[in-house]
Order: sequence, then structure tokens, then C-alpha cells
Amino acid sequence: MPSDAPDYLAALRVAPADAPAVQRALRERLVLHPPPHFAPRTIGGADISMERDGDIAYAGIVVLEAGSLATVDAATAVAPLEFPYVPGLLSFRELPALAQAWPALRTRPDVLIFDGQGYAHPRRFGIACHGGLLFDVPAIGCAKRILVGTHGPLGETRGSTSPLVHRGETVGMAVRLRDRVHPVYVSPGHRMDLETAVAIVLAAGAGFREPETTRRAHRLVNELRVSARPR
Repeated sequence: MPSDAPDYLAALRVAPADAPAVQRALRERLVLHPPPHFAPRTIGGADISMERDGDIAYAGIVVLEAGSLATVDAATAVAPLEFPYVPGLLSFRELPALAQAWPALRTRPDVLIFDGQGYAHPRRFGIACHGGLLFDVPAIGCAKRILVGTHGPLGETRGSTSPLVHRGETVGMAVRLRDRVHPVYVSPGHRMDLETAVAIVLAAGAGFREPETTRRAHRLVNELRVSARPR
């Protein structure tokens, strides 16, 4: 990381009223293209689980081998939730816990898929953008719901896509990973472009609505949360 780079973790410790200004400032640090000759050998997935109305985050990151989608590593962390739920400010709520899981990985992924938005965000700075900067890794947002934008008709078969457009700008892509099921909404985070992000998410699909990275990270954090309940 350059010596003049901000402390991205410290930038998460702000009041909700100040968070949008942080996003606008850090957005200028984004790189919206992948590294040269980018061919990831490992793909990561990051997710958070919590009890309804709870104040504890159960965070997890899984790492899969590209191609086979075999799980090669995983790490978890449990941390307090210190930021309220505010649409568009998910990174401030979830990244502190994920930042505790990240150092425990023995195999760092070549690209990390977040269960949330990247560039398809009101300020073009979703959790995949902030997380990509924080972990200094190519990152992708893959969300189940649209935060901003609309898209046109989408084919019913796996691999169908339709651009997600907001204020005249293509900010992401609706992508169907399974025939006749709801799409996911893919957008670049950091060190990523839309075309590459869509290709990686499609390659991480295995016949379900969401990519395997998200599915396995989700299962990991739910198991962690259940195991932490008092007996």
C-alpha cells in the first residue's frame, strides 16, 4: 500500500452522518480495472450473519479454487456491531468484523466477492469498493437486491445478463446464475471492471441463484452463529 494511503480501517469508525463524506473521498482511490493479465486461481467469498436485533457480527471468508470450486481455506471472527443498519452504509457495519477474519486466512484469495454492492451504489462506493481498498484485493459486489438503477428484460436461462443503469450510467449487471430463478446484481468493487466481474461470478456459479463463494460463506457464518448460542 502506498505510504500516503489512508487508514481504511480507521475510516470505518465514524458517525453515520459522516459516513457518506468518507465514501465520496475514498471513491477517488478506486481502480476500476483488473490487474494486467488477470486470471485468478482462487476466489473468495465474504459474508456476515447476526441474530435478529442482535449486536454481534459473525463474519466469515471462504476461499475456493477457481475451476473446481473446491474449498481451500476459511476463516471466521466474532465482533460487536458498532454501526447501525443504514441502507448504503453497509461497509461501516460489516467490514470491521470481516477485517478480523481476513488476517486468519492462510490462503489469501486472488479476488473477493462480497454479498453486497460494489459500484452499483448511490455514491458509487458499496461494501465491495471499501472492502477491496481495505484488503488491497480485487473485489466484486454480488447482491441479491438492487440498491440503485433499473435494467431491461433478462433472459430466463443461466448466463443471461442485462445492464443495470442509474442516472444514465451503467453501474452493474443483472446476471442469472440458474435457469428461471431471480438474478443477482453484479458490480465492480476495486481493481475490477464490470466485464471481468460478471465472468468471475458466472464461473463461481454451480447451479444455484448465488455463486458458490456467497453460498459457502453464508453457510459458514450461520454455523458459527448457531454454535455460539448458549447451550
